[in-house]
Amino acid sequence: MTTFSVRTLPAVLAAMVFGLCCAAPGYCDDFPQNSARFGLYSVFYHVSAGDLQGLYIPPGSDPNIDAKNVETLYLAYVRSVTPNFDVELTAGYPPLQKTVGKGPATLGSAPYNGQVIATARWVAPTVLFEYVFFDPGATFRPYIGAGVNYTTFYDRDSTAAGDAASGGPTKLSLTRSVGPVGTAGLAWNLGSNWHMYGSYSISRVNTDLTADTAGIIRTTHIKFGPQALVVSLGYSF
Repeated sequence: MTTFSVRTLPAVLAAMVFGLCCAAPGYCDDFPQNSARFGLYSVFYHVSAGDLQGLYIPPGSDPNIDAKNVETLYLAYVRSVTPNFDVELTAGYPPLQKTVGKGPATLGSAPYNGQVIATARWVAPTVLFEYVFFDPGATFRPYIGAGVNYTTFYDRDSTAAGDAASGGPTKLSLTRSVGPVGTAGLAWNLGSNWHMYGSYSISRVNTDLTADTAGIIRTTHIKFGPQALVVSLGYSF
């Protein structure tokens, strides 16, 4: 029996895009089939986390977390399968994500609320299937889409403030996430195969956090709820 795990998902997404890139070439003979896009990727978070589980958590402290908004480079390859149907593979430069404490002013004697307690970088390749309104030669073309997002975290570090709140040097791990994505946007035809794009998307990114402080294990489930605003320039070919 063939098994599937989130580790294989990036290869599966790439195979899906490659297959669609080779599909139905006759539909696209009269207009550019491919485009490359680059621009600014602004991510806004709506974080919620479950109760922290483990030893030596101050009773009644109800510690929680939040994530600072980030901006990073947006990159995408788009394949026009038909004049009104696109497949987009999106990525971006992995930003430094800062997590801050939210809740009590202190945990024990350590400052907590508003302190940067952890940092990490994430990679989140995304495949979107988009319906584009109007003809390819129109000046403005709105579009809507849905797809799947794969997020993995690395360079996960507890800061000095995080170590103080945890009671000592702490190692962090975050599980990978697979979730749905929805998007809506507008393309502006600048002529000579150049376009401007603006889009807004909503994703679901959930992960399990494990913190190891000298063998003391604490865990929680985090929902990041990212929303992204993208402004980009694209060239069709």
